[in-house]
Amino acid sequence: MVLLSTLPRILGLQKTLYYKARWVVSALLAGATVGSFTGGALADKFGRTRSFQLDAIPLTIGAFLCVTAQSVQTMIIGRLLAGIGIGVTSAIVPLYISEISPTEIRGTLGSVNQLFICIGILAALVAGLPLAGNPLWWRTMFGIAILPSILLALGMAVSPESPRWLFQQGKIAEAEKSIRTLFGKERVAEVMHDLTTATQGSTEPEAGWFDLFSSRYRKVVSVGAALFLFQQLAGINAVVYYSTSVFRSAGIASDVAASALVGTANVFGTAVASSLMDRQGRKSLLITSFCGMAASMLLLSLSFTWKVLAPYSGTLAVLGTVLYVLSFSLGAGPVPALLLPEIFASRIRAKAVALSLGMHWISNFVIGLYFLSVVTKFGISSVYLGFATVCLLAVLYIAANVVETKGRSLEEIERALNPAI
Repeated sequence: MVLLSTLPRILGLQKTLYYKARWVVSALLAGATVGSFTGGALADKFGRTRSFQLDAIPLTIGAFLCVTAQSVQTMIIGRLLAGIGIGVTSAIVPLYISEISPTEIRGTLGSVNQLFICIGILAALVAGLPLAGNPLWWRTMFGIAILPSILLALGMAVSPESPRWLFQQGKIAEAEKSIRTLFGKERVAEVMHDLTTATQGSTEPEAGWFDLFSSRYRKVVSVGAALFLFQQLAGINAVVYYSTSVFRSAGIASDVAASALVGTANVFGTAVASSLMDRQGRKSLLITSFCGMAASMLLLSLSFTWKVLAPYSGTLAVLGTVLYVLSFSLGAGPVPALLLPEIFASRIRAKAVALSLGMHWISNFVIGLYFLSVVTKFGISSVYLGFATVCLLAVLYIAANVVETKGRSLEEIERALNPAI
């Protein structure tokens, strides 16, 4: 959002070209949508670690084009490529983590991924502070983005491949080697037995895209898409967008300070979720999270409309914003990306995760384009009430359709959800 507001000045644009600057930001989301769908096919064809290495190419080139951009068109291309890289990563990371993690700590490791995303966002905000007075600060920030892309490629070169993917490819010896690296030699027989049992009697090839919509998989795939739709339609981007205005109403004039406070709340909530994921379970955290988000949205809406609360509206709005971000980070943020690779059968896992992440980026893109128009027409208070309603609908949907996966291996979950396998 900071980039959106400063791009016209950064690139020396006239106000009439603000729309182009808006598309510079939206290009990242459009690219992420393409990348999320591509990620599943790459992961199935080349493996998880090799796909990460390939993904470093658009991430690096995209950042480099943004650093050297002399026109809006070049910036859009760079952002589009970076978005493709982000989309591919968003699809493969939860898939890879779920497949290489021991059952007893799989939830913790999955949520740690989200925790480091939040830490990265907060670090990016803090890293920009020393450069704020430099007119070329934005080029430096884009330049810094090249470093993690290179580290990703180097790190994956020495990381073990998913034993489940290797097993599916018939590379038994390599799968056993990967298991020894990940779990120790004493668990090779146990993990290999689970993999063999899960595929026993099945000679089915890898699923195609249309298989995801067959009667066999339609319900579980719809759960994946629905969770990411609820995640975005519950208003997280709206809260982040309006956070600076909310904090200003409470006397916090610094946009960076406001963003840092929101980022800190996000990191703290995600850290708590990491410690609870394998104890409380995914489903209970999701329900608790969306209930908290609904209550926070109601508080935000009332702080803007109830005249009796006018003297405290700024403080209440800040409180509602922080509580919303905390609630989001406890479940709605980290759980979907962790839960989906667990509930999808191995045959469809990569493509189903990619499809679900595609829904995430598409809804994110649409909300980014039309959110301000909706606020202008209906008012922010009404929009917040709408978000609260979405959160409550999410609670009802999760209670009826989401299964608990804590303490169960991927193979156990697959057999439970697909007894015909």
